[in-house]
Amino acid sequence: MGIEKQIAVLPGDGIGPEVINQSIRVLDTIAKKYHHTFSFQYGLMGADAIDKTGEPLPDKTLELCKSSDAILFGAVGHPKYDQDPNAKIRPEQGLLKLRKELGLFANIRPVTTYSSLFHLSPVKSNLLEHVDIEIFRELTGGIYFGKKEILNDGKSAIDTCTYHVDEISRIAHLAFQRAQQRKRKLTLVDKANVLETSRLWRKTVNEISAAYPDVEVHQMFVDNAAMQLIINPAQFDVILTENMFGDILSDEASVLAGSLGLLPSASIGTGTALFEPIHGSYPQAAGRDIANPSGAILSAAMMLDHFGLHQEATEVRNAVEWTISNSFVTMDIDPINFYFTSTIGELVCDFIMNRVEDAIHKANIQLRKSTII
Repeated sequence: MGIEKQIAVLPGDGIGPEVINQSIRVLDTIAKKYHHTFSFQYGLMGADAIDKTGEPLPDKTLELCKSSDAILFGAVGHPKYDQDPNAKIRPEQGLLKLRKELGLFANIRPVTTYSSLFHLSPVKSNLLEHVDIEIFRELTGGIYFGKKEILNDGKSAIDTCTYHVDEISRIAHLAFQRAQQRKRKLTLVDKANVLETSRLWRKTVNEISAAYPDVEVHQMFVDNAAMQLIINPAQFDVILTENMFGDILSDEASVLAGSLGLLPSASIGTGTALFEPIHGSYPQAAGRDIANPSGAILSAAMMLDHFGLHQEATEVRNAVEWTISNSFVTMDIDPINFYFTSTIGELVCDFIMNRVEDAIHKANIQLRKSTII
């Protein structure tokens, strides 16, 4: 018997609506095949919301998110705000507020490599084999949420980094539990040789580790971790780190996959969980049907896992891997022989519904179509 879920959809800015449309298309296909019911309600967020309401996260959108079973989010950002350092209201403020209001304290970013795309990474192919990492980034504390101040003379600025042991503990337990399900290895990334907050992280994680004796714990300074991600990425399994370090390292790790457009993420905590591709709004590509929807579709797979629909999630991942291995890819991966955003979405749905054949005639796959003969 199928399940029923209400999903809040925040398409956001730039390519957000285009990639999210493909996620919804895939979720509708999964619902049809497995007799689930997914209902989607849309909300404004980001630059689009500012233009229409004056706020990056309207109250109506926040209430929608709180009353839903999960949130599917595109991206926020627009050049008119990015290029104006004096802008008081910014699209990103909406996302930070949403994380805080929903208590989304853990951002989880899987990093998977595909052998057919090794050539796209600046990292040597032999180093990319067997790379399978999950980064657990603390999301609601640290320097991003600390006190910010510009002094009266306008020549000095202050950003305060603060962490409480409870903020560290709750994400540490999640990371340890995930490590138990994987290769039983956890790497804490910090800067404990310099920062008091990092020393608190290290002390807290060491204490928690006693409850997980089957998990091997390593500690690594963030500068070394940044280097190790490039020279030996396969050594990592679960990486646990604070907000800013996690932001930087997860974006760095995206080069291992070959494209930002391939990577999904989940933000979970005390409220409704949120699922989003890690890429930005990429306004230059908006409306052109060329953006890579894989990260958004894989984010929908993480949502299915969150609902306990693990078979369905695996099927979505298999479908994305099938498109990649058969060179059905977007412009970011192959700028000459590429397929459109909507075509990739349709191909993923075709795979899920078993509408593909062993013999693939790519000449029959036209723009915005996926007719396979």
